[in-house]
Amino acid sequence: MSSINIHDLKVSACHGVLPEEKINRQPFYFDVSMQYDFEKAAKDDDLNLTLNYDEIMHAISDFCKDNTFDLIETLCHRAATMLMRKYPIDSVSVTVKKPQAPVSLPFDNVSVTTTLTRTTALLSLGSNMGDRQAYLDGAIKSLQDNQDIKVERISTPFENPPYGGVAQLPFINMAVKISTYLSPYELLNYLHSIESQAKRDRSVRWGDRTLDMDVVFYGDSIIDDDTLTIPHPDYVNRDFVLKPLKEIAPNFVCPLLKKRIRDL
Repeated sequence: MSSINIHDLKVSACHGVLPEEKINRQPFYFDVSMQYDFEKAAKDDDLNLTLNYDEIMHAISDFCKDNTFDLIETLCHRAATMLMRKYPIDSVSVTVKKPQAPVSLPFDNVSVTTTLTRTTALLSLGSNMGDRQAYLDGAIKSLQDNQDIKVERISTPFENPPYGGVAQLPFINMAVKISTYLSPYELLNYLHSIESQAKRDRSVRWGDRTLDMDVVFYGDSIIDDDTLTIPHPDYVNRDFVLKPLKEIAPNFVCPLLKKRIRDL
């Protein structure tokens, strides 16, 4: 993968915890590395096919000057997020250096680094209460409206009998393929917020529900803790999950089973 790099971009701005740091500008230096495929731009020698680093440097400078943060950690992460939202890059690493940090020992600078990378995630959606398709359509629109998520493919809706022995009404199930630089936990929290907007009732496990949204896969991540399990447990035995997934991502490889979804 190709990358475009910016080193030691100097910006004078007001960031820091101390009161004087919020009113007196001091220098901050930015190192930025962006993964971007500029092969065609290089072949055609065409500026319009690559990233305009002058524009990007001004975007960083304006962001740094137009905002004030206590922590350079916040400045760094939000600057990286701004770049991911604004430009068609696959990954960005931002380092912010603060040479005039209020430290009483000799040093060159204090620095922090944030790296954000777009990752493919596969989601399973279901509803078996009320206007089922309207709940699913609303959930997909919420995904599409999120600046940190790109919806790439949406499956056909499938009607299925209830699963788990508790729910009584038939489901409509769908799958959605997205790319995002949200962490798996940030993504899960966002899905839960969409479910809450749909008045999801969690009081009965496996019960009827207006909306159910699960992260089935997040790239090649394998996670198993009290908050999240990826790949989603028992997905391989659930036709209502596999069938829509096969439609939108047949060649996705399960990191546990090392098999394509189409072969499961």
